[in-house]
Amino acid sequence: MNRAHALPLRIALIPGDGIGQEVTPAAAAAMQASGVAVEFVELEAGWQTFVRSGSALPAVTVQALATVDGALFGAVSSPAHAAHGYRSPIVQMRQQFDLFANLRPLVSAPTPGSWPGIDLLIVRENTEGMYAGRERLEGDTAIAERVITRRASERIMRVALEQARRRRGLVTLVHKANVLRVTDGLFREASLSVAPDFPDVQVEEGLVDSVAYRLVRQPQHFDVIVTTNLFGDILSDLAAGLTGGLGLAASANQGERFVVAEPVHGSAPDIAGQGIANPLAAIRAGALLLRSLGQADAAARIEHAVNQVLASGPGPQTWAAPQPPPR
Repeated sequence: MNRAHALPLRIALIPGDGIGQEVTPAAAAAMQASGVAVEFVELEAGWQTFVRSGSALPAVTVQALATVDGALFGAVSSPAHAAHGYRSPIVQMRQQFDLFANLRPLVSAPTPGSWPGIDLLIVRENTEGMYAGRERLEGDTAIAERVITRRASERIMRVALEQARRRRGLVTLVHKANVLRVTDGLFREASLSVAPDFPDVQVEEGLVDSVAYRLVRQPQHFDVIVTTNLFGDILSDLAAGLTGGLGLAASANQGERFVVAEPVHGSAPDIAGQGIANPLAAIRAGALLLRSLGQADAAARIEHAVNQVLASGPGPQTWAAPQPPPR
């Protein structure tokens, strides 16, 4: 994506549930301080919205999203006891707006618990696989259908190759085609068919279990990892554990014309409302959103500021949570 948009940027803020209500205003404040003209539109989605209205992603939110340049999503609760009809709104947005590429950068942070020398990007197919929503009960048997298409496989590989071309030029294609011969067999074959269009990028393959092992042992090897929905979800959380934890991790859900950025942590209801939630993942998500919208300099300023805080602390000034932007 990474295309310049007219200024001011119109950005939707969807705080969601729990600590999303606290960290999203902090990210909005950082985006405003980056030097880019931004106009915010606050919208509703999430579990509490479902409880109030019967819809986790109301029609008015969907309609408003069609009028903005991008969106920042806070966090959402998905209780195991959720009522019939509830579905995670971020999954709905990914499919409804065809946000087919989930990009999660994972870079060593100047903080204890982060391994040195890591700079990798996980590119995850975002609309199908095990998250296609095709589940059913047949008596006492639960069945989930895994959906893999040639079109989705080719286009996610193309995104990975384009990203690698701007980085170190290495793509690791992750699958389990030795066992899932039909579904991952198609994903592997379709992905490799795109590689000849990028002769300047090296492509290697790895089975998901062996790549998980190698991520723990040699994370510095990897540049761009591309994989299916469920595998990407798991590997990106594993890699986040090597680079400072989920409290620092952010991702961008990108389509051809729209992007939704989000911190990857949950809504943390146990600490919501206490003023102790770490906003850095949401702030990093704001930087990812700006970068996706062609504002690389502003994004770099936010990322530099985050690293300064991680390295030396927030400084002598007392931090005050910013107020939500006006509706």
